[in-house]
Amino acid sequence: MTAKDRQEYKLNVGKIEEGFVIDHIHPGRGMELYYYLGLDKRDDCVAIIQNAYSKKMGKKDMIKVECPIQQLDLDIIAFLDHTATIDVIKDGEIISKPKLEFPKKIVNVIKCRNPRCITSTEHELSHVFHLTDPENGTYRCKYCETKWTPISG
Repeated sequence: MTAKDRQEYKLNVGKIEEGFVIDHIHPGRGMELYYYLGLDKRDDCVAIIQNAYSKKMGKKDMIKVECPIQQLDLDIIAFLDHTATIDVIKDGEIISKPKLEFPKKIVNVIKCRNPRCITSTEHELSHVFHLTDPENGTYRCKYCETKWTPISG
């Protein structure tokens, strides 16, 4: 596809007044992020763009969410795709671009896959994972030490 062809396929998604633009999501991961963020259970305006052209990545996904800025958990985004970029929007303008880093601890985002973990039988326990290898994004279950590494791009 030539640059001229790409120009003809550009989408125009309206400006948001307050919310987030999550950009440079690894292609094919936008819907996964959508569900992990719980956006399917909210009444906010959401635009999801998949496999968009990107000079930086070749292809990318993007999510635009119109919601009060304190209502989106940036740690979940950092956990699932720490190379994504975030624009925080207030009054129609970008007010910040926080840098994503793997969170030190995640709670109730993923479940332990170990069938012998106490969380398999004690359902009221929170699923807690601690970051053990910041370079590779490796987490371990608080209770049984089962390893969890995110899928890379």
